[in-house]
Amino acid sequence: MATKINPNPEVYDVLDTKRDYNYDEETKDDIDAVEVFEILRNLNDPEHPLTLEQLNVITLENIKVEGNHVTVHFTPTIMHCSMAALIGLSIRVKLKRSLPKNFRSDVYITPGKHQSENAINKQLNDKERVISALEKPKLASVINDCIGRVQA
Repeated sequence: MATKINPNPEVYDVLDTKRDYNYDEETKDDIDAVEVFEILRNLNDPEHPLTLEQLNVITLENIKVEGNHVTVHFTPTIMHCSMAALIGLSIRVKLKRSLPKNFRSDVYITPGKHQSENAINKQLNDKERVISALEKPKLASVINDCIGRVQA
């Protein structure tokens, strides 16, 4: 097994954001930051058997929704995290698969929280680079694992 970049990450309590939903097909239901947080909170860390919420990589405070535009900032657990681009791609793919087609999303590393923040942000928000990355079967498989594994 490969050596972990951050062998002992700090684990945080999860946020209680449960809502009572009364579905009414006549009522317009806008997507808000809490709903986006619910979509992303259970993404799995590629290195640890923990969610991005448990590692405080994803927080409600770092999600903004304005109309049909979602902006997510995520915070790697360490400044030199080699998994930051993979985590960002997982967030981007999960949003693409979960939000309505008319939504646009931007994914960024929280300012000042990674040594390669500018380069990774550029990669994550370049449509062609994202498509190219997802065409690589091994990388797509790892991203699907991050999105699909369910925590017990």
